[in-house]
Amino acid sequence: MKSTFEKMGGIYTLGADGIYYPNLVSTDEEPHYGKYGMMRKTYLKEHRPAMYSLYMLEDRLTEHLNAVDDEAQERMGILVRQMVWVGAVNNIRNVAEEIVLKELVYI
Repeated sequence: MKSTFEKMGGIYTLGADGIYYPNLVSTDEEPHYGKYGMMRKTYLKEHRPAMYSLYMLEDRLTEHLNAVDDEAQERMGILVRQMVWVGAVNNIRNVAEEIVLKELVYI
């Protein structure tokens, strides 16, 4: 009968003491997350401990944090570009209104 570990694809290795030990090799990718990944990790620990534990048990926490950080960075870039455009349009509108007021209203 296979153990749950073996059913999930795990392999045991016979140790020098005659005991079989599971080969626990982390499939976790290298952490490259930054601010938003760290914030997500803190949030999971404090507010979603079951989800945090599940990610840890499934060895997917770093993968999840990397994905969240990458998505957040991409979204921030998009929003900043959009807001720069809106700011430029508002600046142009304010300058135009100032000219109209100066030349037509306050003469």
